Amino acid sequence: MTLIEVTDNSGSIIELDWLVKAEVVHRQLRPMLPTDYVARMRVIFANGARLLVAEHEGQVVGLAVWRLVENTYEGLRLYIDDLVTDENKRSTGIGKLLLQHLEIKAKNFGCHVLTLDSGVQRAAAHKFYFREGMHIPSFCFRKSL
Repeated sequence: MTLIEVTDNSGSIIELDWLVKAEVVHRQLRPMLPTDYVARMRVIFANGARLLVAEHEGQVVGLAVWRLVENTYEGLRLYIDDLVTDENKRSTGIGKLLLQHLEIKAKNFGCHVLTLDSGVQRAAAHKFYFREGMHIPSFCFRKSL
């Protein structure tokens, strides 16, 4: 398995073919993404996100959309927007590999925290996050506008 940076540090797409291949797996987590996936992801990247894919035998088997965020209560943190493993490849170490890579990346950027949000319905994902040493420090409150 190989990890491929699809974007560079400025958010430019450096591996367009891998971005296109990532769509199928990304939609397993985010089916509501618009039809023009590449155009939407360009906007996301322009606003600070980056994309890392896990590849095996020419196919995307997992991915992480991440960004650096600085705030008042944690300082600089690496925030994971999306972490998804192909539903046919779960529990094979792909998520662990992606998470470990992002943890190293966070430390290299000088972050003290690696964070993500996970829907309350995703119990299997929560077990994985707990196993990987993550915890729930607070509640997230949201109001749709």
